[in-house]
Amino acid sequence: MRAYDYLVIGSGIAGLSFAHKAAANGRVALITKRTLEESNTAYAQGGVAAVWSSDDSVEAHTRDTVEAGAGLCNESVVRGVVEEGPARIQELIDLGAEFTRSGDPSRELYDLGLEGGHSVRRVLHAADHTGREIVAALVRAVRLDPNIDVFENHHAIDLLIDQKFGFGHGVPQCWGAYALDFNSGKVHTFTARATLLATGGAGKVYLYTSNPDVASGDGLAMAYRAGCHIANMEFIQFHPTCLFHPEAKSFLVTEAMRGEGAKLRRPDGSAFMAAYDDRAELAPRDIVARAIDQEMKRNAYENVYLDVTSLDEDFIKSRFPVIYEKCLEYNINITRDMIPVVPAAHYMCGGVVTADTGETGVERLYAAGEVTHTGMHGANRLASNSLLEGLVFAHRAAVHAKEARDDPTDAPRVPSWRSGRAVDINESVVISHNWDEIRRLMWNYVGIVRSDRRLKRAQARVSMLRDEIRQYYWDFLVTGDLLELRNIALVAELIVRSAQTRRESRGLHFNVDCPESDDENWRRDTVI
Repeated sequence: MRAYDYLVIGSGIAGLSFAHKAAANGRVALITKRTLEESNTAYAQGGVAAVWSSDDSVEAHTRDTVEAGAGLCNESVVRGVVEEGPARIQELIDLGAEFTRSGDPSRELYDLGLEGGHSVRRVLHAADHTGREIVAALVRAVRLDPNIDVFENHHAIDLLIDQKFGFGHGVPQCWGAYALDFNSGKVHTFTARATLLATGGAGKVYLYTSNPDVASGDGLAMAYRAGCHIANMEFIQFHPTCLFHPEAKSFLVTEAMRGEGAKLRRPDGSAFMAAYDDRAELAPRDIVARAIDQEMKRNAYENVYLDVTSLDEDFIKSRFPVIYEKCLEYNINITRDMIPVVPAAHYMCGGVVTADTGETGVERLYAAGEVTHTGMHGANRLASNSLLEGLVFAHRAAVHAKEARDDPTDAPRVPSWRSGRAVDINESVVISHNWDEIRRLMWNYVGIVRSDRRLKRAQARVSMLRDEIRQYYWDFLVTGDLLELRNIALVAELIVRSAQTRRESRGLHFNVDCPESDDENWRRDTVI
């Protein structure tokens, strides 16, 4: 039993920011599946969008976000995040995050990037490794804070909800979580007066993803099992351009390349985006991803190509050093060779429903970052808005969670973890097989373009798999693979159910059996 004032689950931009701020008011436990440095945030290349220049405005950034969101953004939430964003980014800079400077005294201090869906340059970046730079600054602050205890290689299993143990009444309350320690194999009980879910997304539900291995939807699944509402899970953003190479696992090629002039081309070298949208390569991600998907399926291409060879060689090397070096490892010199790319699951625009304070429907439980549905992203996230949202809502949650920390209510006596008659898993191949089957069926049936028939097939198979996995969970001692499989199966089911519910096409959800948007009936969130 490990008792704290605050428990943070996850170590991306939201979890690290919250932990750093909450530590001023109490003791913090931060648990993360790998190391502090391993999260979706660390792999963010493009940057963080904010109103930073005299050419920009809150109105313009809000308008671009709402337009990309295809009618489902909560405009008041968007405006609040956009207004608050620059202050939160300044705090990162104060912690030591170094964004790329313009080098031109006649321009803004920082070099601002342009990405699809943005009407002006507003993306602060650290070359093409922005996430890594932000994480480094936050990790330094967290590791140096004596009020924060970090528990790496710990996998959260489930939240401690008072009513599940026969305590409480009315609205359920969260008092921490059970977590598996990979090093010892033991399950520890972490209690806290306020808990933050900052577990990121669920890209590993799909066969092809830009996400790291940790992105298995754990927080979303735990929140649903705890009684939280989940919204808009049909809106899975597929990044248009991931490096297509058998050895290049999950390597994303930033959208900022298209902002600087890169062109998407067929294998014969012809450009195609202008045929799909007047904005061509600068169209929002959903349009670009569907265009690439259609080109690949119609022409039986394995991939398409991103061509940046028209840009100056020195500029390419300085602006995109990580991509340049990574591609060289595969004998692709991007200064003269086109980059083979395919779309891949990238970002979850739906998630755990929260208030503008980060509160969920379970008292003492907060959520921030990709795991949430705040109303910011609508049916399609505007590029580089995710880091901004994570920063703002982590700050708001830290401010509000102080109330839960200071509340004198006595915590219930939570029981320690019990394994019952569970035994060691002796058929790990079943777990790996089920994992592979879920990811393949989600890619084939619930991908960029969907149909009623494919969704029905996916629903039937996922339901059967969940029954198998549920039995495994109770029969065997928990392992990291089993926990992730359990969560992936649940998240897959939530995505399928949401996609079946929405009888229209909007933003990131495109169904060939109802291809038009229906504002009269479906300009609303899908809530489970």
